[in-house]
Amino acid sequence: VTSYAHGSSDLLGIQIDAAINPGNSGGPAFNDQGECIGVAFQVFRSEEAENIGYVIPTTVVSHFLTDYEKNGRYTGFPCLGVLIQKLENPALRAWLKVQSNEGVLVRRVEPTSDATNVLKEGDVIVSFDDIRVGSEGTVPFRTNERIAFHSLISQKFSGDTAELGIIREGTFMKTKVVLNSRVHLVPYHMDEGQPSYLIIAGLVFTPLSEPLIEEECEDSIGVTSEFLKLLARARYSLARFKGEQIVILSQVLANEVNIGYEDMGNQQVVKFNGTRIKNIHHLAHLVDSCEDRYLSFEFEDSYVAVLDREAVSDASSSILSDYGIPSGRSSDLSKPYVDTPEGDQPANQEFGDSPVSNFEIGSDGLLWA
Repeated sequence: VTSYAHGSSDLLGIQIDAAINPGNSGGPAFNDQGECIGVAFQVFRSEEAENIGYVIPTTVVSHFLTDYEKNGRYTGFPCLGVLIQKLENPALRAWLKVQSNEGVLVRRVEPTSDATNVLKEGDVIVSFDDIRVGSEGTVPFRTNERIAFHSLISQKFSGDTAELGIIREGTFMKTKVVLNSRVHLVPYHMDEGQPSYLIIAGLVFTPLSEPLIEEECEDSIGVTSEFLKLLARARYSLARFKGEQIVILSQVLANEVNIGYEDMGNQQVVKFNGTRIKNIHHLAHLVDSCEDRYLSFEFEDSYVAVLDREAVSDASSSILSDYGIPSGRSSDLSKPYVDTPEGDQPANQEFGDSPVSNFEIGSDGLLWA
């Protein structure tokens, strides 16, 4: 199982002892019989090793094509939505009342996954579709080989059901869970290709995303404490419900109407006129339906920005004209707003105890499945 740098996923991969130079990604890889075994896609860079490349195997490519044929679009590889820990230590297994040398411990359950309805922290997963899971987090693979347990999950499609064998407080039971694509609070890719944005009197709002983080981090000198807090929230916070976004004030287009706010940037806006913001579409809806005299934006750091609604209406068109911007919002925000039900998690929760991605988890004993 290999971490896919571009896809933010852990999937089957083939390691080869051949260099993959920039520009060669996407080319076919053949075995010595002339058969195509996959697609070259990334390289391992290290001072201690050379010429280590990786190939996407045909099984993963076939999964992608089948997914597209079934749904008319790429829905992604599903996930179970749990953070698991290996159970190699006998004292840990005894403490959990696990009699055999098998299973992985559930340490955290994502609120947006179906697993939150059937699994609890402290459960031990001992089987997946009747395939036994070892205490080191592996399952049988080919002859006398084992592979990471979550490779079984990646063979499923979004919407598929899996049967889990679990031990809860010493009692074995079986339960079924629906596997779906992971809901990212901070998305790795833009679904429509372009980010959403909303401009209110020169205040530019947009959802926090990995491409935006990468762009900001390129200018390491200009990284502010506010942005570092956003970065920590992106790395340690899970989505509480589907459709939740971290909406930030990206920058301010200076104008008389927003005087005093022109130096603001990269700050999370959490409330509008006292209402907690769910996503950028929700913010646009709140602004459009507001009949109060003032527009009040509350930010994560307790800062508040207030604008006069009539002054905003008068200045908006001239600001867009001065900065050569054709529209005050992205096209997706012109669609009717559909309310999103919130989860049971508290809205003001701080960061979680562990990173939300396997890329940032330092211990190999923990893993998101």
